[in-house]
Amino acid sequence: MFLYNNTNLKTGDWIKAESRKGELIIGYIDSLSPEGLEGVVKVTVVTSDNKQAIGKTIPILSKRVKKLPVSNVTNKAQIEFLLDLALSTGDKEWFLALSSELNAMKQLANGVH
Repeated sequence: MFLYNNTNLKTGDWIKAESRKGELIIGYIDSLSPEGLEGVVKVTVVTSDNKQAIGKTIPILSKRVKKLPVSNVTNKAQIEFLLDLALSTGDKEWFLALSSELNAMKQLANGVH
């Protein structure tokens, strides 16, 4: 974990950034730069104003990156949306965690403990 832009960033963090051309990028950190290249993070782009960047992993200066807050998922529809996102990004661990959360939510709704 590195301190970038006064924020602790680590691999897997969801971020929002602005490209050099001013395009909005939302994605997650794939890797942090080695010691010699401080200030650069590699981001896998999930959505962007630049449609050609979606799905690619690109380097971004850390000063252009803002860590997105972790949100609490509160309903089935939100979890289902995030499950789709986990599938589209190929994040197996996140998918399994969300699946467990959805199953627990369904059991509570059905009165099973």
